[in-house]
Amino acid sequence: MNASPTLQQLARTFRQTGWVSFWIQLILAVISSIILIFAAALAPRSGTTGPNPETGIGVGVTILGIVVLAYNMYLAVFRYVPIGRKLEGSPANRPKKSETIQVIRTGLFASSIGILLSLLGAQATVGLLAAKAFSQGVGSFVNTDPSKFIQPIDILVVQASINVILAQFVAIASSLWLLNRMSR
Repeated sequence: MNASPTLQQLARTFRQTGWVSFWIQLILAVISSIILIFAAALAPRSGTTGPNPETGIGVGVTILGIVVLAYNMYLAVFRYVPIGRKLEGSPANRPKKSETIQVIRTGLFASSIGILLSLLGAQATVGLLAAKAFSQGVGSFVNTDPSKFIQPIDILVVQASINVILAQFVAIASSLWLLNRMSR
């Protein structure tokens, strides 16, 4: 016995949303990770003074956001896609609606934690950059300490945080999309 057209559409939606969400999140996570590794490699070594966005708490919290993002990618590929496959299968193997909604809620909760961590990381990084900008001096007073100048890598660290925020948003949007499709 085949699934009804509506059930087939829901199954296809789960599979497609899982894969699209996974690939977007993976690309953004890889780019952010490369930027953060690059920033860590170029970070000034001990002996420099002043706040440093490359090694600050913002980077650490953003890395935690990437860890949560890895869990979201797991949900997309190993939970959403299989649910889509099971929905097309025999009625005995189909997941219960309540179980499916619980998986989606778990994804939303994880994504909310991830986006919070990523936002905190971005805010901390921007705060350190603001401190650097303010310490550069005004008018006739010019700071000559190169560690206090904003470097291009500092801006890339902000970009990495924003990429993680975008990836978390994709995870949230995917979960909400699936939840909306379930309630039709």
